[in-house]
Amino acid sequence: MAQQPIRFEDGAAYERMMGAWSQLVGQVFLDWLSPGPGQRWIDVGCGNGAFTGQVIQRCAPAEIQGIDPSEAQLAFARTRPGAQGATFLQGNAMALPFDTDRFDAAVMALVIFFVPDPAKGVAEMTRVVRPGGMVAAYVWDALGGGSPTHPIQAELRTLGVTPALPPSVNVSGMEALRGLWIDAGLEEVMSRTITVRRTFTDFEDFWQSTTASTLKPTLAAMDASAVAQLKNQVRARLPADSQGRVSYDAHANAVKGIVPKTA
Repeated sequence: MAQQPIRFEDGAAYERMMGAWSQLVGQVFLDWLSPGPGQRWIDVGCGNGAFTGQVIQRCAPAEIQGIDPSEAQLAFARTRPGAQGATFLQGNAMALPFDTDRFDAAVMALVIFFVPDPAKGVAEMTRVVRPGGMVAAYVWDALGGGSPTHPIQAELRTLGVTPALPPSVNVSGMEALRGLWIDAGLEEVMSRTITVRRTFTDFEDFWQSTTASTLKPTLAAMDASAVAQLKNQVRARLPADSQGRVSYDAHANAVKGIVPKTA
């Protein structure tokens, strides 16, 4: 079966599927970045504002701009209570609508493997950040089994269904990610893996949450018996604890670097 394209046109569904995972990884990521308050931020590929809100709550930015191609996601972001004070604009990661040296920090949260030309995206982040400022990102290790949807994707493959992957999935590996930062001329490049665990009330909570967004087109193209078989296989893969809860880990690769200071 041909893979269905990944689209993000429902901010609420994305929040249910990925919002909690994003918050878990974002906490560790911001601890690692350890930014000071009062900085000017740009969140490239901000989606529904989950990470933007974390920056506001934890980093007290002087300014934060969120850029995303999906107006539906941005509409959700503008209603997020924790993201009040951010400016959300529709835009392209490969052609950011800002002047050179405009920000102190640029971040991509779970986005870079969706950018058609990741190198251009990193170059644009580098361009809009001042010398001495920071450029950073984290992304699910999609080829290394790190995605929150991996338990379902793995079982889809046993049924002969190829799940959709991000168009630039190859940059999700740590070596490729570091290479993008080094090739962009960034200095003091550092990287790390972030592993987080999420617990669902029961298997149905896991299933409804995890299939609410990106996997929805793939499941819709399958017949009911195949979906039922898939569900049973995933249930066996993720045994519940004595209270019926389902827990598992996901992991992301993270990278950060500094824009070179002028001579």
